This record gives sequence, C-alpha cells and structure tokens, in this order.
Amino acid sequence: MYLADRSAPQEPQSPPETASAAAVGGPRGVLRAVSPTVLALGTVSLVTDVSSEMVGAVLPLYLVMGLGLSPLGFGMLDGVQNGVSALVQLTGGHLADRVRNHKLVAGIGYGLSALVKPLLLVHHLGALGAALALDRTGKGLRTAPRDALISLSAPPERQGRAFGLHRAMDTTGALLGPMAAFLILGVAAGGYDAVFAVSGCVAALGVLVLLLFVPSGRNAAEPVPSGQPKVDLRAAFGLLRTRRLRVLFGCAVLLGLTTVSDAFLYLLMQRRTGLDEQLFPLLPLGTATVFLLLALPAGRLADRVGRRAVFLAGHAGLLLAYGLLLWAPATPALPYLVLALHGAFYAATDGVLPAAVAAVVPERLRASGIALVGTGQALARFCCSLAFGAAWSTWGDGPALATAAAGLACCAAVAGVALRPSGDPR
Repeated sequence: MYLADRSAPQEPQSPPETASAAAVGGPRGVLRAVSPTVLALGTVSLVTDVSSEMVGAVLPLYLVMGLGLSPLGFGMLDGVQNGVSALVQLTGGHLADRVRNHKLVAGIGYGLSALVKPLLLVHHLGALGAALALDRTGKGLRTAPRDALISLSAPPERQGRAFGLHRAMDTTGALLGPMAAFLILGVAAGGYDAVFAVSGCVAALGVLVLLLFVPSGRNAAEPVPSGQPKVDLRAAFGLLRTRRLRVLFGCAVLLGLTTVSDAFLYLLMQRRTGLDEQLFPLLPLGTATVFLLLALPAGRLADRVGRRAVFLAGHAGLLLAYGLLLWAPATPALPYLVLALHGAFYAATDGVLPAAVAAVVPERLRASGIALVGTGQALARFCCSLAFGAAWSTWGDGPALATAAAGLACCAAVAGVALRPSGDPR
C-alpha cells in the first residue's frame, strides 16, 4: 500500500524504554515517543507561524484600506505569492539533498523570512510586494528540508505521529498569530507598524530556536559511498520513474485539482448561511482549531491502520462538507459542521502525505521527493482556484461547487484504486 507503513524498510526494534514510552497514553507518552528534533522543529514552526499569521491577519485590510490597493490587485499579489512559494519548494528540496544538510537550507529559508520583515515598515507598495515575495521564497525554501528532517528523525512506524505533532504545533502558531495582532492593534499606538515590528522580532526568535536546538540535518550519519550517484536535478526528477512515488504524485495532483481553496469555501459558507460579515474573519480560526485537535490523533491512526485509509477519509470528509453547503438546510449548526469537516480534512491529509512520500523515497533524495509532490499539489490547487473562480463568475456559486464536488468524488475514487496495495517492488 503506497500510503501504508509497510512500504517502508523495517527498522531495528526500539529499546525497551522507547517502546514503553510509545505505549504510554496521554500527552507525556506522545512527547516521549517523538524525537527531540521533531519537538524542536515544531517549536520553530509554532513561533514562525505566530509571526507570519500576525502579518497575514492585518495585511489585506492594510493594503486595501491603508494603501489603496484594489481587491483585484490584492488578489493578483496573493496569487503570485503562493505561486512563488510552490515553485521555490523544488529549489529548497534539491539544495538540501545536494549539500546534504537540511538544517542549513531550512535555516536560510527561515532567516530570509525574518530578514525581510522590516521592509513591511516601508509604506510603499513596491517595498511591500518585494517583502512578501521574499517571505514566500523563504517559506518555499524551508518547507521540504524541514519535512525531510522530520521524516529522518522518526522511524517509519511513527512517521504519522511525528508529522501530526508537528502540524499541531504549527497550527497552534496559526491560531496565536491573529490573536496577537488583535491585541497589539488594540493597545499599541503604532497600529500596523507595531504589528509588523513585533512580527519581525518573533520571526528572529524562531530562527534562534532552529540554530540552537535543531541538530544538523544531514541525510545520513555515515559518509556517502563513493559509488553512489550524486544528487542532481536529473536524479531528483528521476524519482518519478519510481512507480510508488509516481502514483503518489499523480493522486496528489488529481485531488488538488478538485480541492476548492479555503477562501472560496469560507465565502460560500457566508453566502449560504447569511453569516454576519463581522464574524467572517473567525472562520479560518474554526478550521485551524479542529486541525490542531485532530492532527496528532490522525497521524497516530495513520500509523496503525495505514495512510491510504486516513488520506482518503480526509477527502471524503471534504466531499461531505461540499454536500452540506450544497443541500443542507441553512441552520445555525451548518457552519460548525462544515468547519469541523474542513479541519478534519487537513488533519487527515496535510501530514499524512509527506509521511507517505518519505516511506518511498531514499534518504539522499528525501527533501527532493517531498518537494516534488508538494509542488505538484500546490500548483494543482492554484489551478483549481482559477477554474473555480471562472466557474463561479460564469455559472454561479452553486453549480461551480456542484461541479467541484462531482470532480472530487471521481478523483477520490480513482485515487482509492491507484493507492491499493501492490506487489510491484519498484
């Protein structure tokens, strides 16, 4: 099974104390069963996400209301940011494997995002655009090396748990960031500038935690054998010749093409339920809260029952959310149900997919493999956003969502067949 732990090489048995720690229930048992590297990386992501989401929470209003940028201009800027981040993932993954030091490349990405934060204090669209593009570049550089570090720090049978814990800590930062921005705007005289300044300081703290507490991220403790092929772009893209990774890549792209973006989903929910516009900014927090609560349990479940089942169940939950928005009565409970399913979708897929990729990619190309699949999925979702926006403008929101739901059902069925266990050793 391509999304199951059985596809990974078997590791030696854990020492008795490690095994007993894994069996202990509750938070302490979970923390003891996860390596210090994963905890350190989770802390780095938590702190960095506080910084990023502080800016993200106020940036649309600041650009449109403060600097007079049109909504169309903001949409284009946002699209360029996400596109840059997706494409740079490939560069970050390849560099990390080539220099055989994932921490170095991840540190460059985190450091770049922290260094450009002062540019946000320049009240000029050009400087802000450059700062946002460089920040997304930093995010793209660090994503694949960071996930490779997580996968290399956990045995195959605990990869889902490691990624789940990391995503839970990352999402905690995403929740705390907007709250911090709200508090700063309420008490600081500088308003937006105060938020940007504090965000830069918090980002620098994240880089410091990485430097002090995350060990060097080399692909292996032993030197590379002299006869082993070197890491280059041909070797990275050659991973797609491996059937198991090719299937994962294809399924990630196929499902991404039918995954409606968060922003559109929240807009649909607001129109469908008549939600007060003042409550609209709280909708992402609802998704993030459910994601936070379920990320670790979903990862542990994937380790036990297989990643294929959890991954497909997450998309089934998203399909159910689409169905509720299309046909359920507009009751007060509808937003809560949709947000719960949306958060569960991310919990069941966001960490499970890189864990599955790590199980079928050799260590020396681990970051490259994760970057390939992540970039394909991100670009597919970007294409889905463009297509969904065009369909909404042409047919209306209901037919557009119905088309997306039908597409997701078909793609999930295809993925379910493609990800079945196979005896092919390639």
